[in-house]
Amino acid sequence: MKKLLISLVCALTAVICALPFAACGKGAPVKVKDIELTQEDYAFAVKKENNELLTQINGYLTEWEGDGTLENLINSYFNGTAEFSYKNKSNTAQSGDFVVATNAYFPPFESYDKNADFVGIDIEIAYKIAQKLNKTLFIKDMDFDSIIPSVKAGESAIGMAGITVNEDRLKDVAFANGYYTSAQVITVLQSDTTFDNCTSDEEVTAILKQQSKNYKIGAQAGTTGYMFSAGDEGFGYEGFANLETKAYNTGALAIKDLSNGKINAVILDKQPSLMIAETINKTLK
Repeated sequence: MKKLLISLVCALTAVICALPFAACGKGAPVKVKDIELTQEDYAFAVKKENNELLTQINGYLTEWEGDGTLENLINSYFNGTAEFSYKNKSNTAQSGDFVVATNAYFPPFESYDKNADFVGIDIEIAYKIAQKLNKTLFIKDMDFDSIIPSVKAGESAIGMAGITVNEDRLKDVAFANGYYTSAQVITVLQSDTTFDNCTSDEEVTAILKQQSKNYKIGAQAGTTGYMFSAGDEGFGYEGFANLETKAYNTGALAIKDLSNGKINAVILDKQPSLMIAETINKTLK
């Protein structure tokens, strides 16, 4: 599925997620530069040997794309009408459960609501798949870079966390059909005018290449944003050896450090960047 609701990005302000810094009230406001530095497809990771599950998931996605279910589901998280939430039925996964590995700090795809229930696009899709399989859904929240190993080892049936398909990951797991196309963007302080005159990704990249080691970019560990900044041969990203790329467990923590003046910028997926920035700025007001 290609980009959905790009014209409705501003509606993200209607969806406030439960982030660890939401009650802090300290720091400076931030802004997301609306220039796409990359484009990538999100897909669900499945163990290579599990061809039956892969075929089933692709069939469900094809069905839901065809009848509009998938588009309506995704749209609901952009226009603020989504009502779905999920709480695990047990503290640990039970035999026969449909176990999903995720990193629940990536709104609107996966996060926690104020009741500490799981919410998000991927969570609702996971529930729908579990229903189709007549299984109980069990969500395992973990660091992003632990998701692929968990699926590869068979500890989780599927990995869902806005995961980008690339050749390196394909060595370890299989991927279902892409269901969403996203992009990496840069977030800076509202007072930072460094990129104000940029109109293309080339101009943003050129400015980043001019920075020194004192310039720090934050990114979530193991994600496309981190690889874009630090460099990664498998993704084909040259990176910025001239500056420092700092890894965080979540994008939310990276943007929190940006707001607190500890780093200069954050590179993260577009939709989570917009939602986290909006949450921070609302909190500061």
